[in-house]
Amino acid sequence: MTEAQGTPLLEMRGISKTFGPVRALADVSLTVWPGEVHALMGENGAGKSTLMKVLSGAYVADRGGEVRVDGVPVPTGDPKQARARGIAVIYQELSLAPNLSVAENIFLGREPSAGGLVNRARMYDRARPVLRRLGVDFGPETRVAGLSLGERQLVEIARALASDARIIVMDEPTTSLSSRETEKLFEVITALTGQGIAIIYISHRMDEVYRLSDRCSVLRDGSYVGTLDRDELSARKLVAMMVGRDLSSFYKKDHVASEGARNVVLKVEGMSDGRLVKDCSFEVHEGEVLGISGLVGSGRTELARLIYGADPASAGRVWLNGTDVTPRSPRAALDHGIVYLTEDRKSLGLFLDMTIQENISMCVLEKDAGTAGTLNFRAAASRAASAIKNLAIKTPSAKLPVGALSGGNQQKVLLARLLEAKPRVVILDEPTRGVDVGAKSEIYRLIDQLAREGLAVVMISSELPEIVGVADRVLVMREGRIVGEVRAAPGRPVEQEEIMTLSTGAAA
Repeated sequence: MTEAQGTPLLEMRGISKTFGPVRALADVSLTVWPGEVHALMGENGAGKSTLMKVLSGAYVADRGGEVRVDGVPVPTGDPKQARARGIAVIYQELSLAPNLSVAENIFLGREPSAGGLVNRARMYDRARPVLRRLGVDFGPETRVAGLSLGERQLVEIARALASDARIIVMDEPTTSLSSRETEKLFEVITALTGQGIAIIYISHRMDEVYRLSDRCSVLRDGSYVGTLDRDELSARKLVAMMVGRDLSSFYKKDHVASEGARNVVLKVEGMSDGRLVKDCSFEVHEGEVLGISGLVGSGRTELARLIYGADPASAGRVWLNGTDVTPRSPRAALDHGIVYLTEDRKSLGLFLDMTIQENISMCVLEKDAGTAGTLNFRAAASRAASAIKNLAIKTPSAKLPVGALSGGNQQKVLLARLLEAKPRVVILDEPTRGVDVGAKSEIYRLIDQLAREGLAVVMISSELPEIVGVADRVLVMREGRIVGEVRAAPGRPVEQEEIMTLSTGAAA
């Protein structure tokens, strides 16, 4: 639903927020109408989360800012008042208690009671119509620990509906969902807006914004840039608003990958794991970016982990500059100059409680080891300072815990660690997942720089525009096999349609 006559459901006027000398928001305004999906976009650090925390009552707005629901002022800095006015926020990191039932999570802190005890029968009865409203396949007695991520997302929405929410903020809701779970979420969003509920949808994924949003507002550096209606949305306009530059400079490909004149750096022969990956073979040349595409479950990540030695292979060899270096462990791969950037940086990549400096030096600690078992902290500090400068990591200090950084800067720290190993082959698995547009552009420039320096780069990505914009050629996987190769022709770039046709088996 777009703007109509009457009073907006939500108005945020002149919202500013400062933290000491740092100005996080500067005179930001936002208007949302009943039944509208209003996308909110911007780079990490643009102010999106701060604005939503003001809306939810977690932060008090600076003097002069005002929040109104149905034209009635709502005091900021009071979460209870915000909930009472129908405002609910579903964060990217879900806040459910997995050991409790669905109903217990829905009514956590608001349990119906009788005689001082929780009335479970009444709680289950109150939860059932809310769950029916969402069309879920599980009941109120189900333990949350047994649900998928997509189903847990729906429990969060049920919690919001049970509190009579009329404005629901969804922060990157599809980051960890499968395509089927994402489709289910989209169906629920459509149903909710049909009931007059407004959705504020925060996402870095433009295809989702195009599909769902009625309008899209953009923040940059804590300031409001503008709002586009659905028929005005385009990648070019959104990127220009978010990062202040045109889309033509978004993807960077200054390297020249001429296979005939360049050496084969990485050769993979007959790689299999006995389960999903089946007889995969390919070559990567010096100074080339090879893309690997395919639908979720096609075996892309599993193939990368086999090459890196993170999982045992049932068959296959890995050759580096003509020498068999088939790794049996990640340490062996690292010693041979093969590095791997995992798709799950928080669980499998970074040590979130350790500092930026410690994370960057993790692969090369032996270089800093002294004879008495001590570490040369001066060398580690110099290494971290150089990485922060070269990769434009935004941080006030190398001693900051890496968990305090934005997603894009965390990814740069992980890349910095890998590059300290002086690799010859770099395998990047979803290198821009959960990263804002500005950081994506910087990562693309880094990939191009690695290729220009002669490294062999393998990039796995689910985003077709990204893999087309960055890779020199693309291998497509389906059901564990490499089913085809798509490459650019003179005067014609790699075609997304060709990749999708191979991915889905439509050609067959």
